[in-house]
Amino acid sequence: MTARRESDSGTCAIGGSGHERHRPVMLEEVLAALALRPGGFYVDATLGEAGYAEKILELSAPGGRLLGIDWDGDAIELSKRRLERFGDRVVLRRESFAGLVRLLEEFDPAAAADGIVVDLGLSTYQLSEVRRGFSFSAEGPLDMRMDLRGDDSAADLVNRLPEKELADLIYRYGEERMSRRIARKIVESRRHKAIETTSELRALVRAAGVRARPGHDPATRTFQALRIAVNRELEQLEGLLDGGWRLLKPGARLAVLSYHSLEDRLVKNAFRTWAAKCLCPPQHPFCDCGWTPKVKPLFSGKKTAASEEIAANPRARSAGLRVVERLAADTVDMGDAGGRRGL
Repeated sequence: MTARRESDSGTCAIGGSGHERHRPVMLEEVLAALALRPGGFYVDATLGEAGYAEKILELSAPGGRLLGIDWDGDAIELSKRRLERFGDRVVLRRESFAGLVRLLEEFDPAAAADGIVVDLGLSTYQLSEVRRGFSFSAEGPLDMRMDLRGDDSAADLVNRLPEKELADLIYRYGEERMSRRIARKIVESRRHKAIETTSELRALVRAAGVRARPGHDPATRTFQALRIAVNRELEQLEGLLDGGWRLLKPGARLAVLSYHSLEDRLVKNAFRTWAAKCLCPPQHPFCDCGWTPKVKPLFSGKKTAASEEIAANPRARSAGLRVVERLAADTVDMGDAGGRRGL
């Protein structure tokens, strides 16, 4: 499969299918958060169309290096062309970010980065390429696999799962209150004909009587749920967040952009644990866990996109940015460990 550069009109293509160039969400905020420096080693763990990666390489010149990973083969092909001018300063790998520890060890013996960005959203290419089946705005196969080497597609789940399991999936991953009605409508329909396209599924969700939230299609939550299930997105994220602070050098920062409450909750809870002074149960009178803070938040809570960016790029409206900085070992207050808790 071949790729070509973006043209002057702002479109690019793989295999001849043009699409609008992806706009990285909260780009300036992410770049500022990473505190880029010449010669640093950075990771774009969700490469997409290399919007963040390109700027990171520019701002870390001369000598800055970047490891870019994505499990979407099309994203790797697009990014190879966009980043080829940086030569051996960039290495690309077709992998999930859940395996980042191993990839870092292969790329750098120190196995730690000066900064990592993780953007959990879909790229413009994925949404605009109808054969991928991520979007309900155009007719396409009901696929939704980010890695086309994967096994089950969304169509496989929709046509195979028992009604209760399908309803539970849509409720859990899509937070869709009408999940049972949607699952019932899907099962009734597939008795007569397999559900194979995005438009067929969208029509079934609408027929189930789902009401749209302002600015959203009624099928939004159902499509989200299936995409998360097909790609095991929350499991992948949990894999990254399991001790993910170890991927950072002291003083380095991890920036994560999430787009719905399930992702954001995982990120928030992980960051809170990493920054905690103690992990003992609240009722425990003395701290004996031996835990010390590993990171500090760069700011309280999460940042959201400015209204000007949302107006120019509506996909930024649901984005939330959280950033932590790894503490140096000698900055951790060891006096809190093993001490008496506030009684």
